[in-house]
Amino acid sequence: MRMSDGLRWVNRSLLAQRQRSVLTALGIAIGIAAVALLTSVGEGLRLYLLDTFSTFGTRIVSVSSGKTSTEGMAGMLNSVRPLTLEDARALRRLPYVEAVTPMVQGSVKVDNGERRRDTEVFGVGPEMPRAWRMQVALGRFLPDDETGARPYVVLGYKVRRELFGDANPLGAKLRIGGSRFLVIGVMASKGQTLGFDMDDVVFIPTRSALQLLNKEGVGEIDIIFSEQTTGAETATRVRNTLRALHGAEDFTLFSQEDMLKSLDRILHIITLAIASLGGISLVVGGVGVATIMTTALRERMAEIGLLRALGATREQTLLLFLGEAVVLSGIGGIAGITLVVGLVGGLKLLIPGLPLALQPMYLAAAWLLSTLVGLLAGIFPAWRASLLDPIEALRQE
Repeated sequence: MRMSDGLRWVNRSLLAQRQRSVLTALGIAIGIAAVALLTSVGEGLRLYLLDTFSTFGTRIVSVSSGKTSTEGMAGMLNSVRPLTLEDARALRRLPYVEAVTPMVQGSVKVDNGERRRDTEVFGVGPEMPRAWRMQVALGRFLPDDETGARPYVVLGYKVRRELFGDANPLGAKLRIGGSRFLVIGVMASKGQTLGFDMDDVVFIPTRSALQLLNKEGVGEIDIIFSEQTTGAETATRVRNTLRALHGAEDFTLFSQEDMLKSLDRILHIITLAIASLGGISLVVGGVGVATIMTTALRERMAEIGLLRALGATREQTLLLFLGEAVVLSGIGGIAGITLVVGLVGGLKLLIPGLPLALQPMYLAAAWLLSTLVGLLAGIFPAWRASLLDPIEALRQE
């Protein structure tokens, strides 16, 4: 039997029972649609979380005071030296370091004489916009002040709108936590980052924040390194420098690069786990293919006997039935993927912020999976068809 004859036989077999073929393909389509849709949800969440965690960039190493773990009572009794501005200056002198910003944070009341509100104050260095990927929308950012803490403040986008409306706030005086500050700039909107509103913040010099909040040291130092080195190498340099300054490792290092890699691996596993839940419906579709093919075998005994009597071998009979199952599953897979692409596209148009993402690799894998399900589901009926005795099959007419 030639391949063209086999393809025509499969085509006629499918068209002869259109309703049954459509229902079988529909079962596979629903299963593939469930797998592809859940995968797009998982992939969308993965990309959303990675984008959220990389808002401040990926070439960043953060240092915070204190160790994340202690060993016994001795570790609990050890005194911890806070991070200081001198530590930040020492880290800025390291090779391949592009920016360093010490940061101290607290809650304060902000008053412009007419309006008052509670907000967060960030004491930061002059390189903060470069380190945190933020832009100044109006005026300028905090100057590099080595001699003292000048009373300057830069407003977040939301704070500016609520205190000054559309008026130009540059040159205005604010009372922050009881001290007077001069407004010299306004930041562009940054939005929500990890649940924290970066627009509802005021930025003042680190020294001023230490005095205002009555703190001995900064809570964190962020180091931005160049592309010519890696996060691991930068972390080693930072660790060695701070050990020499503190006499012990009483601090904790956090690499954004390593965190994103670990997060990416975890989210990939979650995406596959979510897709496997949708695979349950695909298994149900595969059972439907096997049931339909078994029913077709009983109804077409005489046809199979005639094929064998005309010279078709067992292998050819096996391939004909397998081809029918694979074609049904392939068509169902294409229909399911088309359905998901249309559904996701429509949802993205209606809700632009919805975390859905279609990956061609996952769609191709879903289609191959549907074909594999059809192949596995059709093996047993096809094997039974190939074992039929031609004479006994013709007697079924």
